[in-house]
Amino acid sequence: MSDDSRPSPTAVPTAVVIPAAGRGVRLGPGAPKALRTLHGTPMLIHALRAMAASRAVSLVVVVAPPDGVAEVKSLLDAYALPGGTSGGSWGSTDFLVVPGGDSRQESVRLGLDALPPQYGIVLVHDAARPLVPVETVDAVIEAVRDGAPAVVPALPLADTVKEVEPAVVPGGPEPVLATPDRSRLRAVQTPQGFDRATLVRAHETVKDNVTDDAGMVEQLGLPVVAVPGHEEAFKVTRPLDLVLAEAVLARRRLTDGF
Repeated sequence: MSDDSRPSPTAVPTAVVIPAAGRGVRLGPGAPKALRTLHGTPMLIHALRAMAASRAVSLVVVVAPPDGVAEVKSLLDAYALPGGTSGGSWGSTDFLVVPGGDSRQESVRLGLDALPPQYGIVLVHDAARPLVPVETVDAVIEAVRDGAPAVVPALPLADTVKEVEPAVVPGGPEPVLATPDRSRLRAVQTPQGFDRATLVRAHETVKDNVTDDAGMVEQLGLPVVAVPGHEEAFKVTRPLDLVLAEAVLARRRLTDGF
């Protein structure tokens, strides 16, 4: 998608909520996952830049660990450009930092609560997906603007999937129950996009502790649509993912000057 085909910034204002309060246990001890570095820059900054690359996004709300708001605010200030009206900015995209809660769901709700009223479209993006291309961000926004109450970027599965009975003993054998039709399955990524009123209603209504905002909308009985995701929008959760992300960044810098 060329720059000229991106959504107009004068359309329904779009904001992004990035829940970044998790510790990232699977990456091992150390800084929170969102603050781990790729090519010397924290993943959170990469993720925020990916959202700000869309001309349609005018505000990003970062939901920080409750005891880490000052640290995250200082970090964002260090990478921001002058002239922001909401605490700082990257060009035309402003950012806010607010404290999160005990769960991802609570953190997203707190991020929603911080949004000014004019934002009618809300994206929710994982800080641990630092390399999502702007074309994916724009495709999600465009689908919401076209009338979908909830949109997810998704990829077909490369592997055969088995439904199993969980092992009685952790690490033990798991009986296979079924082999779902892989052609009907998708691996869901972020940013997930929503009509704001729909997402607010989902967070007010669904009390189960879930990690997928689109799944909350499904529980309301409302439609969720998928748009093509991107292989570089993978989630960094394991040490091997960090190696892959570094390789992607190195290739981008060689080919695109990223």
